[in-house]
Amino acid sequence: DKILVRPGEKIPIDGKVVGGESSVNESMITGESQPVNKKVGDEVIGGTINNDGSLTLLVTKTGEETAISQIMELISKAQETKPPVQKLADRAAKYLTFVALTVGISTFLFWFFISPQGAVFSVTLAITVIVIACPHALGLAIPTVTTITTALAAKNGILIRDMRAAEIARKLNYVVFDKTGTLTEGKFGVSEIITSPGVTDKELLSFSASVEQSSQHSIAAGIVAKANSDKIKFEATKDFRSFPGKGAEGKVGNDLIIVGNKVLMAEKKIGFEKIKLKSTDLEKSGKTFVYVAKNDKLIGAIALEDLIRKESKEIIESLKKMNIKTAMLTGDNEAVAQSVADKLGIDTVFAQVLPEDKVNKIKELQSKGNIVAMVGDGVNDAASLTQAHVGIAIGAGTDVAIEAAEIVLVKNDPRDVAKAIRLSKKTNTKMKQNIAWAAGYNLLTIPIAAGVLFPFGIVLRPEWGALIMSASSVIVVVNALSLRKASLN
Repeated sequence: DKILVRPGEKIPIDGKVVGGESSVNESMITGESQPVNKKVGDEVIGGTINNDGSLTLLVTKTGEETAISQIMELISKAQETKPPVQKLADRAAKYLTFVALTVGISTFLFWFFISPQGAVFSVTLAITVIVIACPHALGLAIPTVTTITTALAAKNGILIRDMRAAEIARKLNYVVFDKTGTLTEGKFGVSEIITSPGVTDKELLSFSASVEQSSQHSIAAGIVAKANSDKIKFEATKDFRSFPGKGAEGKVGNDLIIVGNKVLMAEKKIGFEKIKLKSTDLEKSGKTFVYVAKNDKLIGAIALEDLIRKESKEIIESLKKMNIKTAMLTGDNEAVAQSVADKLGIDTVFAQVLPEDKVNKIKELQSKGNIVAMVGDGVNDAASLTQAHVGIAIGAGTDVAIEAAEIVLVKNDPRDVAKAIRLSKKTNTKMKQNIAWAAGYNLLTIPIAAGVLFPFGIVLRPEWGALIMSASSVIVVVNALSLRKASLN
């Protein structure tokens, strides 16, 4: 089948371009923040967004063959290989049941046959042992803490979908972040304006925004947003014309304004030597450049880049204080990725990574003995979120990413990763305290209930055993409730 995809529409299925030219936003699949130019013969992926031109596609893949289906298969495989986390308290409670029965029967046999004290005395002590060893405290040690943990997490904007993650998070020594939409906002913003002599930044923005307001391109939206935020007035454009994948032009007053990349400028025969833009050095920094010409003369350039979240710097610094290393996964090129990593102080960078390779990068870190968390928001992150020991999804991300993660940051704030780790540590402390108390209580009281202090005239009756057993359960619950007052900042 052939499909016509108009500007601004979502590409419905994997295919090959057989007509038209446009730029396509593939960030939700590849993680590449910059739109990718598509022309006849190029492949497109279902679920991506067509920007500024019409494309005629020939459907090449359906069903399980599509990119989305392949990613789903990756998720399934990652789930099968995820290491299980055993719960110590469940095993201890099970063994305690056998211990209680064994010690209870042994107590009866000892006091009835070996040191005869009569049937009533022997049965009374045997019952006391079984009552006092009832694994209530051990059974409550973990569930009470997990209940309080999930409530405290929700209060702090963290949704814990699997408590195993809350147990593992305290052990993390590597946190891997997706770039686009996680560390960055996933949209272009103006980072630098360069003008020729006699042209002001305000004039350059006004001219370019006048033309770009008629475009649906994500870069155009960034320029218009900058003009609006700086309260710069711009006019309506006459004779607007779009050049898919290259730029646009239009008349602003009596002036012909051309806004586009180097390819468009070359086609319009606008020379770069007339202005010192230092474009080569700047493009190496990972920024995207839009050149602006007025009446066939270059008057400046606007540098745009994927805006870094203001919270990203804080979370990287917080993790460093916890002695946790950080890494960044992105489909962007090396220059863009390294630029972001340098600004944030990230330890490891994986650039130009495809969805299937993201899983391999997580496995690579795990193979070196690291306990790894993955933080992401897109469909392309879902498999790696599942492969990681702890998968953390940004709340504003896709449903697929959220379903693949054990922890969801509801407030869409990466700083909550540190909160989740602190909560894990506090939760683990409470669990250890409860288990230590429940186990210590049994180690102390079972021998007393069995009659080891009988020579000194001390014997525990069943009713006293029941009260002590109940008191131990209350202590465990009260200790768990104290977690509610914990601060995660």
